[in-house]
Amino acid sequence: MTVPEEQLPEQPIELDEDEGPDEVTTFFTTLGKQLKILREKKGLTQRELAVQLGYSEDLISSIERGRRNAQDDLLIAADDLLDAGGLLKAGVEDVKNTRGKSRARHPIFFRDYRRVERDAVELNYYSTMAIPGLLQTPEYARHVFSAVRPLLSEETVEQRLAARLARQEILTKKWPPPMVTCLIEEAVLQRPIGGRAVQKKQLESLLTFSRLRNGELQIVPMNCEDHTGLDGPFTLVTPKGGPQVAYTEAQQVGRLITDYEEVRILAAIYGTIRAQALTPRESMALIEKMLGEL
Repeated sequence: MTVPEEQLPEQPIELDEDEGPDEVTTFFTTLGKQLKILREKKGLTQRELAVQLGYSEDLISSIERGRRNAQDDLLIAADDLLDAGGLLKAGVEDVKNTRGKSRARHPIFFRDYRRVERDAVELNYYSTMAIPGLLQTPEYARHVFSAVRPLLSEETVEQRLAARLARQEILTKKWPPPMVTCLIEEAVLQRPIGGRAVQKKQLESLLTFSRLRNGELQIVPMNCEDHTGLDGPFTLVTPKGGPQVAYTEAQQVGRLITDYEEVRILAAIYGTIRAQALTPRESMALIEKMLGEL
């Protein structure tokens, strides 16, 4: 069962609050509307189109709303399936040209998640590679963005950094703030992203977070023998007035999961990992020990 779109927080095209629509945003919005019109004219639901094309229903929905750019193969296949007469195929070259352009301070694949995060009443992170963005220090985040390949321009790095820091305001400036729990692999803390000075400041920042009334941090130790999180990181989000959803991200591809059964399974996995992790008090003690060794 997939959560209907109307049950998710109603938001317009995902742009940063201080941005208006640009030509690239307009292009993807128009392309999505064309796909929707052609699909409905053919009498297909989003799920039926997704099945016939071999893609997920979530992806079709995101493309039709202008939130995701469409793969070339999808546009070509959809053009043939929907008898579009070359209308969608004509957009393939334009899609290629727009992929290198920044539509906003957040990357395209991240926008569906950002939309629900803003209205979240609860956030649950399981991190295996890096500190969750919501908890990163400016120095740590800058090194994360600088390490992205292909390289981001200096201007884009600064834009992404500013956007990330602005997101963090929901921890302290929003009332009531969301409840935030974080399960972080010990190896993530040991990785000296940006050097020892940056690592030290990041560890100190994690201690500050763990002392917040709405924050809880648990470390998954290296010596965990029964590890349930080997399939990778994910985030659980409970939006205000809506059902819990999940978000996964890897290699510049993000996926917002609204299917009830998929979310339920990830929530169960999260609970198991949480039981395998150190307690919040033990986690703080480990971080303090690491700081003493730097």
